[in-house]
Amino acid sequence: MPSMRDIKTRINSTKKTRQITKAMEMVSASKLNRAQEKAQSYTEYTDKLRHVVAGIASGNNGAVRHPMLKARPVKKTGYLVITADRGLAGAYNSSVLKHVQTVIAERHKSKDDYVIIAVGKMGLKFFQNRGMPVAAEVTGLPDQPNYDDVKALAKKAVDLFANEEIDELNLVYNHFVSVISQELVDMKLLPLTDVEEVPGKKVSYEYEPSEPEVLERLLPLYAEGLIYGALLDGKASEHAARMTAMKSSTDNASEIIDQLTLSYNRARQAAITQEISEIVGGAAALE
Repeated sequence: MPSMRDIKTRINSTKKTRQITKAMEMVSASKLNRAQEKAQSYTEYTDKLRHVVAGIASGNNGAVRHPMLKARPVKKTGYLVITADRGLAGAYNSSVLKHVQTVIAERHKSKDDYVIIAVGKMGLKFFQNRGMPVAAEVTGLPDQPNYDDVKALAKKAVDLFANEEIDELNLVYNHFVSVISQELVDMKLLPLTDVEEVPGKKVSYEYEPSEPEVLERLLPLYAEGLIYGALLDGKASEHAARMTAMKSSTDNASEIIDQLTLSYNRARQAAITQEISEIVGGAAALE
C-alpha cells in the first residue's frame, strides 16, 4: 500500500497536470471561436465563386469547357491530407490517417499509383515513416492561417492535375460539425465534375474579355480556394477536438484527485488509529 507521502505527491502532481489541461482547454476554446468565424465567412466567398463558375460552365449549352471540368481515366491519384502539427487532440489526427491508409491499401497495388500532399507534421511523419510518396508538404501553419500561408501548396496540388501528373485529387480532412463532433470528409476535389450542379436561381453575367478566358483564370482559383476553405474548416475541427480532449483530461484528473484524497484520508485515519492503539497499549502495560 502506498505511503501517505507517496499519495500526497501524486495528488500534487495531478493537480498541476489539471491546471495545464484546464489552461489548454480555455486556449483552444478561444482559438475555436475565431477559427469558426473565419471558416464560415470564407464559405460565403467560395459559394459565390462557385455560382459564377457554374454560370459559365453551364452557359451556352455547355459549349464553354475546361480540362479541369473533364474526367479522364485514372492512372494516378493524389490525396491532399490535412492533419495537425501536434497531438493532444483526441482522434483528430488518427481518424484521418487511418482512413487514408485503408483507402490506399484497398485502391492501389503500387506506390506509383498515388501521391500524397501532406498538411501538418502529424500526417507528414506518418507517411514518411511508412515510405509513402509525398509530393508536397506544409507544416508549422498558424492557428488562424491566411491564404498566403497555403497558396504555394494549393497551387502545387492544382498544377499536378492540370499538368496531368495525377488524374484526380481527393481531399481528406475533418469537417467541423459542433464542439463535440467532427465528421471525416473524403471528397473528390479534381476534376470539378459537380460544379455545374449548383442549385438556386441562375444569374446572367457579362464577362470581359471572354467566358473561356475568365473560366481559365477562375477554375484554378476556385480549386485553390476549396483547399484553403478545407484547411480553415480543419483548423476549427482541430481546436474543437483539442478542447474536448483537454476537458476530458481535466475531468479525469479531478476524478483521480478525489480518489487519491479518499485514499490519503483513509491512510491518515488508519495511522491515527494505530497511534492511539499504541498509546493505550503502552499505558496499560505501565499499570
